[in-house]
This record gives sequence, structure tokens and C-alpha cells, in this order.
Amino acid sequence: MNLLYCDESCHLPNDHINLMVLGTMYCDSEKKRQIFDEIRRIKLKHNLEPHFEIKWTKVSPAKIDLYAELIEYFFSSEDLKFRSIVAKEKENLDHSVYNNNDYNEWYYKMYYLLLDKIIFPDGCYDIFIDIKDTRGGKRIKVLQDALCNNRYDFKQEVIRHVNQIHSHESEILQLCDLFIGALSYYHRGLYKKNKNSAKSKLVDLISERRKLPLGYSSPKDVLKFNMFIWSPRRNEE
Repeated sequence: MNLLYCDESCHLPNDHINLMVLGTMYCDSEKKRQIFDEIRRIKLKHNLEPHFEIKWTKVSPAKIDLYAELIEYFFSSEDLKFRSIVAKEKENLDHSVYNNNDYNEWYYKMYYLLLDKIIFPDGCYDIFIDIKDTRGGKRIKVLQDALCNNRYDFKQEVIRHVNQIHSHESEILQLCDLFIGALSYYHRGLYKKNKNSAKSKLVDLISERRKLPLGYSSPKDVLKFNMFIWSPRRNEE
């Protein structure tokens, strides 16, 4: 059984931010408890409660050592993998180019693009998505139907469940928040404006451990930290 923990940043259609970041941190279900315990030990090491919630918005100079160690933990762990989509120029998309009815349909297609490359017909998957608002239940039902139908998984034997959870319930989801926060920070241009900030230093660490700046998509065969930068087709312009 594979567990996929998904989060999103800048995902609202009218937030005046011209990109969206989707991400998933995933592992084998048998490793979940061990990963939770290891991350909680890192929190304790930095004099925090084990249930302190890791979030990109909480990154500060006072906590930079904590977040740097969490990044190192991810890259050193054999049990965790991360995949993300950075979707550019979302504000003025011509949805007819992609046979979309509206922004919501494009949003689901981006989520499908995020997960499609890491879901295989001989596997079994539970997907957990961070609760953002009260309308999420309908959204995740549409997403599960889209993922299942494309694989002829009509009995939902491959993609068994798509559920909402609160981020404080899962250390793995919190780690996903940390990484998509870094990607959003970089691609919104905040990294260039604040090169000496704690957040920019963490972006540098991720780039160093990834061995590639965050401005570039990953090679297709990279599984540990895989990022794809999506941009509209040129004929939209």
C-alpha cells in the first residue's frame, strides 16, 4: 500500500498570484509510523513539542536549524519521495486550448498530471489531501473519479481512497507543505528579493541537495525530488 499526501499553494483562481503549486510526499504504508516518529524526534531535538506543526509560513531565523534538518532528513531518507507541479500563468489561461470548461477543470487536470506519473496499475494507493475549505469533499470525489476512470479502475482497487485530513494530523503532509512553500516562494520571485532571509537559505539548501536550481524541471527519471514546471502553450498568446 502506498500513501500519497498532497498539498497545494496559490490554488485559488482569483488570488492575484499567477502560478499554482501542487505537491505530494509519498511513502509505503509500512514506513508511515517510523517516519512520523523520526520527524517528531527532530522536533524534540530543537526543543519543540512533538506535535508542533511544520509549516513554510512558520520558517524564521530562530527556527532555521529545525527546517534545515528536516530538509536533510528528507533527502537522506530512503522511504520518502516528493513530486510537484509548478503551473505558471494561471490567471489568463485560454481554457478552450485545453478543452476545459473553466478554471476548475484545469485545476483537476493539473492534479491528475501531478499524480499520474507515480500511480501504477499493479499498485494500491490511498491519497490524503490537506483540508483547505468546506467545499473540498466535492473536489476530491471528482479527482478520484478522474484518476480511477483513466485507469479503468472502476472498482477503485488501485486508487482505494481519496480523503481529506488536517495537516496537523500528519508529519508527512507537513513536510510536503514545507517543500511546496519553498517552490512557491522561489517561483513568485520572493527568493530574489530576499536572498539573505531564512526562507531563501532553505531554498538554497533544497537546490544544493537536489543538485539543480528550483527554476528547472527534473529529468523524467528522477524520483526522489521530482518537479515539473508547466507553462501554457505558445499559441495561447
